[in-house]
Amino acid sequence: MAETIRKVEHYSASVANKVGEGARVLGALHAAGVDLIALWGYQHGAGKATLEFIPANGAAFVAAAKGAKLKLGKKQTAFYVQGDDTPGAMAALLGKLAAAKINVGAVQGVGAGAGRYGAVIFLPQAAVGKAGKALGAS
Repeated sequence: MAETIRKVEHYSASVANKVGEGARVLGALHAAGVDLIALWGYQHGAGKATLEFIPANGAAFVAAAKGAKLKLGKKQTAFYVQGDDTPGAMAALLGKLAAAKINVGAVQGVGAGAGRYGAVIFLPQAAVGKAGKALGAS
């Protein structure tokens, strides 16, 4: 199967780093019918954590986040990748960006099983247009 790369909306939220906070937030999003393409969280600072969201539907996510009392950062654009899990797949993607002289802000990749992988690539927002062309994103 061919690799697909598309632009997606990316949102961040700072939350308390305490037991059950992730379950509360995700429960509220689930109750609102929000579908997430990707999610990850990490601790930062004393008593704080950051949740990073790639929603399937940005407008539905923003409305549900408001209902869950999440204070979202500014909407950003990232790239969502799906493809065959082969050795060097991520190196090839990052190589395309390097060849275009684009510095990656962050990348998250994961094997999806059955020979597939997924990734999200974050870039400085000023580089999104150039990166989209370099990656052949839709």
